[in-house]
Amino acid sequence: MKGFGIHTSLWTMEWTREAAERTVAQAKKYPLDFIEIALLDPPMVDAVHSRKLLEAAELPAVCSLGLPEDSWASVRPDAAIDFLKVAIDKTADIGALALSYGGIGERTGLPPTEPEKDNIVRVLQAAAKHAKSRNIEIGIEPVNRYENHIINTGWQAVEIIERIGAENIFIHLDTYHMNIEEKGVANGILDTREHLKYIHLSESDRGVPGAGTCDWNEIFASLAAIKFNGGLAMESFINMLRSGVRLQKVPKRS
Repeated sequence: MKGFGIHTSLWTMEWTREAAERTVAQAKKYPLDFIEIALLDPPMVDAVHSRKLLEAAELPAVCSLGLPEDSWASVRPDAAIDFLKVAIDKTADIGALALSYGGIGERTGLPPTEPEKDNIVRVLQAAAKHAKSRNIEIGIEPVNRYENHIINTGWQAVEIIERIGAENIFIHLDTYHMNIEEKGVANGILDTREHLKYIHLSESDRGVPGAGTCDWNEIFASLAAIKFNGGLAMESFINMLRSGVRLQKVPKRS
């Protein structure tokens, strides 16, 4: 998970055989260090096929996901553990290096409760244990308050990681979410320095970096200050599936 990569949502959000073939062929045109595969429906992924494509292209990969409502970690921990174990196995079978979890859509509209936090810790402890057996790392991505009510900031992710106590869990920041939640993006980066291995580069409007209000000088200066040596993935203008409904991100008008 080092260097520069692109989230596969640039080309697809459904990792079918056809989508994988198209995406890998497109990604090969660029000098990328890796791609990030949105693993939203792990059981339907043909891992053997994907692994062959990635190996032939000499293209490393990481995976990421949010959990469906019937497997929300905060309220349905057993279902979440089962879902994540399948996702971890697919990640390993694909030949990817890590699986990152962000609680996208996991929001009750109320403040987080201690039992909810306890459930997330239990889920991620079990996921980390299974991931270790498959030589996979697990990422935690804080997301904004409008999409999640429990882990919104870097320090909240640190708090959860320290409770989990697993060596193969890291923090995955996203500049779009940080622009909403952090009291200065630099603070989020400094708060997570001990655990930070991965970052999504996305503008304040989910667009191309430099075309919005994110302070990129602050972002990259902070990363330099902590000697960041992880992965940076472009994630812009993505299509996301929410309960079967596709939400289209509309590009900025010129």
